[in-house]
Amino acid sequence: MAVYTDVGEGELEAFLRNYPVGELLSYKGIAEGTENTNFLLHTTTGSYILTLYEKRVEKSDLPFFLGLMQHLAHKGLSCPLPVDGKDGNVIGTLAGRPAVIITFLEGMWLRRPQVVHCREVGRALAELHIAGQDFAMTRPNSLAIDGWRKLWDAAHPRADEVEPGLAREVDADFAEFEKSWPKGLPSGVIHADLFPDNVFFLGDKLSGLIDFYFACNDAYAYDLATCLNAWCFEKDFSFNLTKGTALLDGYQSVRPLSDDEKAALPILARGSALRFMLTRLYDWLTVPDGGLVMKRDPSEYIRRMRFHRTIKSAQEYGLK
Repeated sequence: MAVYTDVGEGELEAFLRNYPVGELLSYKGIAEGTENTNFLLHTTTGSYILTLYEKRVEKSDLPFFLGLMQHLAHKGLSCPLPVDGKDGNVIGTLAGRPAVIITFLEGMWLRRPQVVHCREVGRALAELHIAGQDFAMTRPNSLAIDGWRKLWDAAHPRADEVEPGLAREVDADFAEFEKSWPKGLPSGVIHADLFPDNVFFLGDKLSGLIDFYFACNDAYAYDLATCLNAWCFEKDFSFNLTKGTALLDGYQSVRPLSDDEKAALPILARGSALRFMLTRLYDWLTVPDGGLVMKRDPSEYIRRMRFHRTIKSAQEYGLK
């Protein structure tokens, strides 16, 4: 269960007195998520999410994340809205950790997304990119190529324990990316982690986007490539062309891709697969069992990387 910090009822009630959310009725830990501690709160004014930020989230980044959520919500995007404290501050302190209260979104995330859901996600991602264009704050992508290299340097000596030959394989990828990674693509605020567990649906209708704690400034097409990795592969690791077509169609119905973005999509998808493989590999090899980080098997992203190496054009992902 991804609740890393216990919170007593008394200290929670004291914390809530600084927020206009009414009296506490009940609260429970939320098992989803891997980075922070989350609780579902029920109060006399409604339901809220309480998030305590653990060590992997830098406190200095919180104004960007929370300001972005406020900006996007005011632009009409369905995402959680941070609740201002009575002292005017969004961020408080609870159990020795930075903490915020955000509004509750109805819906649930899908374990088995279908084609219709992929189209909805593509459209919502494009809407997010457009809505964020006039957001004043910026945050570099700490998990761009330089960040990947730091993870790889730490994992490299033991990489072949996961799969023989993996070290040589990834070294070759880095050599190619450092020579050929696209530059000058349309860029702005991206979500950078729009996996199915960060998208809520009510039936077939997308009801909201959550978890903006990897959001940053980078190429829009890189964000789209991450969604191809997250939404369009099946349990047997095969790429679902119908889902890829739907996701790309949904995106382009709101924000058409430039020719440069289309040409770059295969290498961006390959790089995105490497990024998520490396974070999993690093945790798999370096985090002790029983620690606070939920370790995920890197193997599925090793297979995605290998698939993307076979792709010559974005049309093979379903781009029309």
